[in-house]
Amino acid sequence: MGPGSLEFFISFRYLKAKRKGLFASVTTGIGVAGVTVGVAALLTTLSVMNGFQTDIQKKIVGAQAHMTIHGTVTARTRPHLESSLQADPEVAAIAPFVLGQAILTHNQRSLGIVLKGLDPAQEFQVNDLAKTLREGDWKDLAGGKTPGIVLGEELAANMGASVGSEVVLVSPKSVATPLGAIPRMQKFRVAGVLHTGYYEYDSATGYASLDSAAKFLGVDAGATGYGVRLTDLSRVDAVAGRVQARIGLSHVVRTYKQLNSTLFAALKLEKAVMFLILTLIILVASLNIASNLILLGVEKTRDIGLLKAMGATPRQIRGIFWLEGIMIGGGGVGMGLGLGLTLCEIIRRYPIVELPADIYYLSRVPVSVQPRDVIAVAVSGIILSLLATVYPAVRAAKVNPVEAIHYG
Repeated sequence: MGPGSLEFFISFRYLKAKRKGLFASVTTGIGVAGVTVGVAALLTTLSVMNGFQTDIQKKIVGAQAHMTIHGTVTARTRPHLESSLQADPEVAAIAPFVLGQAILTHNQRSLGIVLKGLDPAQEFQVNDLAKTLREGDWKDLAGGKTPGIVLGEELAANMGASVGSEVVLVSPKSVATPLGAIPRMQKFRVAGVLHTGYYEYDSATGYASLDSAAKFLGVDAGATGYGVRLTDLSRVDAVAGRVQARIGLSHVVRTYKQLNSTLFAALKLEKAVMFLILTLIILVASLNIASNLILLGVEKTRDIGLLKAMGATPRQIRGIFWLEGIMIGGGGVGMGLGLGLTLCEIIRRYPIVELPADIYYLSRVPVSVQPRDVIAVAVSGIILSLLATVYPAVRAAKVNPVEAIHYG
């Protein structure tokens, strides 16, 4: 029997042996159960937070492109800019847009909005706006004498507007007249109402045709930027850097992450804090492992003395306690991962927790189990369990064999 197998054999025998007293027998179960509950709670919480983050990311990407290029676009620079974007092998589609601010008025109500001019045929290749229309038709944007506009669901509700209603847009740019400068105003007909599921867009954005928006905002080149869809969303940062180097500093390239950096930073910080807080549950459970091993060391003082008298080294004694702590903690981590994955699957399949859809834009708690989180939870559980064995192992290794045999 090799040195390593000796420690494993003895620690396994101690683990399954009957302990003296009810308290001694229960402490092992408490240690395993504590680690199990802590690991399951940590994994389930992280998976739910991943689900919310993934859902928010889908809504953001569905309402805007993977990457946008902003800057002055003129009739001379537009062909070069488009050819530079299309030359990148990872660019799947591009769509020009006009972006500006305006004041929307209807029924004696006024709200500041973001007006986006788009070409539906090209725009729907870079985002999922085509799937978000609840009422109306995108084809009506350019139909009739009065240009059409599609409003977000929240914006339409706040303005009391519906499909067919006439609204007035007021541009911050003034128009020179014989009576002086007056704000530019134009009537638009509500051609549709959409629901992206992302409040920032549904409550403050209006969509018009590319030509009508450019004319209203006074954009001569017919575009103020481009939306870009990539073949692989995960490569967005690398492609953005490459595109920025190609088109130069006259235009600014922004990814969807940069445009929503505050939101994603808040989600990342919240996840890190929750990981830290819930890890304390595993830490508390690991203290039960420490107390269990301290009790074992006191209970087996005579045995430890006999082992040292027979030639066992302090390192081997420490190894026995470390292995037993890892067995207890590892068993708890394994069962905790199983319990956590089971809870995640139950939450994903069954509406145990229902959310008000009109507030959160989803009716179920989203769950997304990521392998890196499973590994992080497992590793943290094992490390904390191992740290809990340090003091009991060192204490047991310092036992004097003569005194242990005589007084043990």
